[in-house]
Amino acid sequence: METSRGAADTTDSRLKQRLHAVMSWGWAHGHCQSNPVDVVGHLLAQQPGKAIRTQHYPAMPWRDIPEFVKTHLKPGNRPEVTRTMLEFIILTACRSGEARGMTWAEVDLKNAIWTIPSERMKAKLLHRIPLSPRALQILESQKDQHKSLVFPSIRDQVELSDMAITALLRRMKAPSDTPGRVATAHGFRSSFRDWCSEKGYSRDLAERSLAHTIKDKVEAAYHRTDLLEQRRELRDAWATHILGVTKTKGLT
Repeated sequence: METSRGAADTTDSRLKQRLHAVMSWGWAHGHCQSNPVDVVGHLLAQQPGKAIRTQHYPAMPWRDIPEFVKTHLKPGNRPEVTRTMLEFIILTACRSGEARGMTWAEVDLKNAIWTIPSERMKAKLLHRIPLSPRALQILESQKDQHKSLVFPSIRDQVELSDMAITALLRRMKAPSDTPGRVATAHGFRSSFRDWCSEKGYSRDLAERSLAHTIKDKVEAAYHRTDLLEQRRELRDAWATHILGVTKTKGLT
């Protein structure tokens, strides 16, 4: 979509340049009193810039998440793999596709680490996610569901679709920061990022937790570690918040 929009912008610009050249010739030779192309930009509606066109994912305000989890996702509610996976997505602040394609080969239950291979990451870089006690409990509950997939479709035994999560959030009428729209699975990453800022966590730690790439190549060259243990403390604190408990140890 962005590519086609960029191509259209280029075509419009070239057309305007050519029309301007033609009308300038006409004005210079007395065929018109001014160049009408000069005011076209003021008369037509302005196209949004790239930053404005960037897709915004409706996100649930981070303060609303504990009540949402308690009401819709707490153990004891109707068991459903999509609900279970949604809670896991919120706990890990991962992308929907990363959770849907998650395999047991990527999970180290003993060391509480989920290692996503580079080919499954948006930035094409291996990413390790420390798992909170509640996230580990969810994984334990998913054992024996499928030989490779962690969150398979129960009926078809294949990877769940993104639409399954979207439909679930719509049924739950998940509140978001965008009027008239429900929260999206991807939006929980924004919720997590906002919470990190509010709680005073460093930008570097928050960005690494989300596996965001570092645009500054010089800065990226100095990043020799993924700060796994620091991110583990951050994840546990996040779990504490969304589960509405005082400590993550001994979660039930």
